[in-house]
Amino acid sequence: MITLLEQMNVWHWLALGLVLLLLELLGTAGYLLWLGLSAMMVGALLLALPLGWEMQWTTFAVLSLFTTWLWWRYQHKKDRLGDNARHLNQRTEQLVGQTCVLQEAFPIGQGRLQFGDTTWIAKAESNISSGTLVEVVRVEGIILIIQEKAKQ
Repeated sequence: MITLLEQMNVWHWLALGLVLLLLELLGTAGYLLWLGLSAMMVGALLLALPLGWEMQWTTFAVLSLFTTWLWWRYQHKKDRLGDNARHLNQRTEQLVGQTCVLQEAFPIGQGRLQFGDTTWIAKAESNISSGTLVEVVRVEGIILIIQEKAKQ
């Protein structure tokens, strides 16, 4: 086994990198991408520096861990930012900024509002007459806060 490890050269590392990258194409969700690139980097490094087999495998392991960690850090930050802006499956959050025409007058305080195919509990800070275009400005729990839409 040691004999096999000692015989690793530039072409073996480049071939290993290509095989890992090709396996990545089968749908491993990025797990083999960074290993394949690390193997390719070891092959490129081996072109410039003569390294023993121990150093080659150590370099491969360190590069694999480092590139995977960098990608995880980048993706984790991106996912967290995306989660904060996502309103999927939060119907009330999706309604902010939406408008509708009141079917009946809406009193100051709390009342019910027909919005789309559902009636919602809503609050308004002023009396709003029927036929007025209103906008959902924010949501407090399941209560829509509405105001008269400003004319442009």
